[in-house]
Amino acid sequence: MRSRLLASAAALAGIGLASPAMAADLSGRYPPYQAPYAQPVPVFTWTGFYIGANAGYAWGNAAFASPGGFIGGAQIGYNYQFASPLVLGVETDFDFSGVSGGNYSLNYLGTVRARAGWAFDRFLVYGTGGFAYGQGSLKAFGLSADATQTGWTLGAGAEFAFDRNWTAKAEYLYVDLGSTTFQTFSGPVATGFDANILRAGVNYRF
Repeated sequence: MRSRLLASAAALAGIGLASPAMAADLSGRYPPYQAPYAQPVPVFTWTGFYIGANAGYAWGNAAFASPGGFIGGAQIGYNYQFASPLVLGVETDFDFSGVSGGNYSLNYLGTVRARAGWAFDRFLVYGTGGFAYGQGSLKAFGLSADATQTGWTLGAGAEFAFDRNWTAKAEYLYVDLGSTTFQTFSGPVATGFDANILRAGVNYRF
C-alpha cells in the first residue's frame, strides 16, 4: 500500500515538473496566429487631367436650310471630385466638321464649357454649358464667304471609367452660334446657325 502511494506521488510530481517545460516548448514552436496582410483597395476618384477624342453627328438650321453631317475632333479637360459624389470640371474641345446643307456649311466647331456631375463610383452623369465658336461658309453665285461665328452651348452626358486611366462617354450638345454677317459676292448676308450634336468619345486620364 505504501509503495503504491509513493509511486502515485512520484508520478504527479513528474507531471508537475514537465508541464512548464511542455508549455515553453509549445509557445516556442507555435507563435500566435497572425492574419495575412491585405492591401486596401484604392478608392476611385474622378480628379485629374484628361485628353481624348470624339466623333458624332450634327444637324441644325442655317440660311433657310437644314445642314447636317459628321463632326469629330479632340478634347482636353480637368475634373475635381470633392469628398462626396459631386464632380466639377472644365473642358474645351475642337472638332472638324462635315456639316453642310443648302448654301451653308460649318468648317469647324469649338467649345469651352464647365461641367457639373454626380458620380456613382466609376459612372458619372453630368450637365455642361459654356461658350461656343465656329467658322461658317456661305455660298452665293458659286462663290464662298467664310466668317467666324460665336455663341453658346448647353448639354448633358454620361461617362464610364472602365479602368484607372481610360473612360468612355456619350453626350448631347445644343449649340447656338447666333447671327453673323457674311460678306458675299452679292453683298452682306446675315445668317445664324443652331445645331443638335450627338457624339461619343474616349478619354485618357493622367
